[in-house]
Amino acid sequence: MTVNFTSPAIQRDLLTPNCSQRILALHFPYLATDRIARKLWGVSWRLKGRPDHPPILCAGRRDNALRLSALDEVAGSLGLKLGQALAEARAMYPSIDLFDENVMADQALLDAIADWCDRYTPLVAMDGKNGIFLDITGCSHLFGGEVAMLRNVLGRLRQMGFAVSGAITSSPGLSWAVSRFAGGGVVAKEETEAVLAALPVHALRVDKIVIDALCKLGLKRIADLLVLPRASLVRRFGANLLVRLDQALGHNEEPISPRRPVASLSAERQLAEPIQAEEDILAATCEIASSLKPSMEARGVGGRIFELVLFRVDGKVFRIRAGTSRPVRDAKRIAALFSERLNSIHDDLDAGFGFELLRLNVLQHDVLNALQNDFSGDALKETSLADFVDKVSARLGPDCLQVFHLRQSHIPERAETLVPAIAAIDDQVEVPELQFKPHTDRPLRLLRHPEPIEAFAAIVPDGPPQRFRWRYVMHKVTRAEGPERIAPEWWLDDEKSEERDYYRLESDSGRLFWIFRLGPYDGATPPVWRMHGVFA
Repeated sequence: MTVNFTSPAIQRDLLTPNCSQRILALHFPYLATDRIARKLWGVSWRLKGRPDHPPILCAGRRDNALRLSALDEVAGSLGLKLGQALAEARAMYPSIDLFDENVMADQALLDAIADWCDRYTPLVAMDGKNGIFLDITGCSHLFGGEVAMLRNVLGRLRQMGFAVSGAITSSPGLSWAVSRFAGGGVVAKEETEAVLAALPVHALRVDKIVIDALCKLGLKRIADLLVLPRASLVRRFGANLLVRLDQALGHNEEPISPRRPVASLSAERQLAEPIQAEEDILAATCEIASSLKPSMEARGVGGRIFELVLFRVDGKVFRIRAGTSRPVRDAKRIAALFSERLNSIHDDLDAGFGFELLRLNVLQHDVLNALQNDFSGDALKETSLADFVDKVSARLGPDCLQVFHLRQSHIPERAETLVPAIAAIDDQVEVPELQFKPHTDRPLRLLRHPEPIEAFAAIVPDGPPQRFRWRYVMHKVTRAEGPERIAPEWWLDDEKSEERDYYRLESDSGRLFWIFRLGPYDGATPPVWRMHGVFA
């Protein structure tokens, strides 16, 4: 089955008109210890059952002491607490299995889980160190409804060895609270206030100082706050308490920030059987690209940057990007781009037990003007050049082919720059209109770095030389033209930069050179001469 998506806002309007926001919050209470357990007993250890093993804990330095930073279910059932001193925990249970905390590994694991969640919606955001938000507005019907979708997400995550709770509500704040303090579930919009009122004040995501102050006054449930005057709550506990309360109730909008840019056009295919072979991946990619063609035709655009997302059955996600020099919408040409990319990253693409879901995203698109071929075939020649640039760039990288573009500068070595051919072949790189136009010709060949020369017998103290030695060869000057003074760009160069006096010289052998004297002539020190270019 192939499913097409436009942008999330358009998708939301097309699928369920006037639908309200629905947020899925996932909470991983034992993320660090689950990471260790997956390495010790395998990914599916929760399905097999926990072996007879001591409690697993992680410890890190806090306040000049080693304290518990993570613990598993068994350790929690024994009464151990987060932040507890390691020495105290060892005294209580000497047989604990201790590991050093690894914040970077935990974050990498959470990022991998967020990548896996992209299969449900492109709007995935991080929630602290052990949570994830998914904006599933308009998406749940694709998975059989919200209840079936939540069951699918939680079931598959538990199969991968994670303890997880999840909740679907109409606001991020309420989803966060229900997933952590009510065991999770699906909450309809009309049930928002009733469900929130039964939760403790800890579910409002406010500072611990405010929580402690509320508990001292006996305000332990959110229901206790809903009946109090709002003005008095602000005066006593600050405005943030009411902000969090209104966000949980859905009165104040709380947007989530997706961790990845959302593609303007996207299509995916859920496979009945996982695939591993490169030929099968390319065939499926071609079919998905064909399903995107009508959407691009309707907009009059073609894709410039494509992203192929491969979801492996064990949760690993691969993202492969390919760009084009001109907008394209032809499915075979798009598949050919990824053929080159797959060949170049062949060793880094581990199919494992196969890919179960493929998605093709259009990350950037431009207006596509149709080419009308004439009898001379000029349009075909241009297309062939673009195909060549696209294939080579896809295989070797976007910087392998480069072309020159002019820059707004009167310093010779800064007047042009190299840009990737894949970006320049269709004039994607903007070329500024040059305001500075030199009065004399510039040499066809400029040296990468001006080279020193020895000048002899200047016509006047600050004039051009009559003879000079360059690369161990003596040249006699027969004609000279200049000087042309070029001052440094004060807005870019430092105060030590010096002006240059350029001369065009013709030698007795007929060769034309472009040299300059560095700095003004003061008569006290010998002038410094440089060779900068050679005329054709």
